[in-house]
Amino acid sequence: MRRRPWWLLLLLLPLVLWSAIAPTDRATWLLEALPVLLGAPLLLWAWPRFVWTPLALCLMLVHAAILLIGAHYTYAEVPAGLWLRDAFDLARNHYDRLGHLAQGFVPAILAREVLLRRTPLRPGLWLVLLTTSCCLAFSAFYELIEWWVAVAIGADANAFLATQGDPWDTQWDMFLALVGALASQLLLSGLHERELVRLQGVTKIFNRTP
Repeated sequence: MRRRPWWLLLLLLPLVLWSAIAPTDRATWLLEALPVLLGAPLLLWAWPRFVWTPLALCLMLVHAAILLIGAHYTYAEVPAGLWLRDAFDLARNHYDRLGHLAQGFVPAILAREVLLRRTPLRPGLWLVLLTTSCCLAFSAFYELIEWWVAVAIGADANAFLATQGDPWDTQWDMFLALVGALASQLLLSGLHERELVRLQGVTKIFNRTP
């Protein structure tokens, strides 16, 4: 578990290449794929100092795939979302909703891992509260980034914003991040803690006194 996760890079690289070949909009692709392009090298560089659990790594890979698919087609034009829209007579392509659900679901485990290993916190209500707050802060900051991009490049930012005419799109995005963060902690906390115990020196986090 201490070895750098080169397997992650091997799985991620074909996704990046596929996503980068003839995307619907090159500028939107860069904006949407940037977290993956920056995050993967940073993870490998920091690995000797911070070793992530397998669960966290797998969730990162899934989140990267969601981002790269959205980057390739733009979120409003992902074919699976269009098919669902037409099949169920929906008002919009809901693929971006999946992206924002993941924006809470995946960072919740990452925030939880950092808090358990780098702070005096232990599993309990305060950990849930602070983990959820971190995810909401991240989601809100991403909405600010979208706003800044829209102000900077004007109408060309429409594909990046992917509001699809919904005046409540920003609120939906943050709400889904909240749902994702809570669901992640509810469903995966037990597995996450077992994996943390397997990491050298982490068992003590579950034995702290209040």
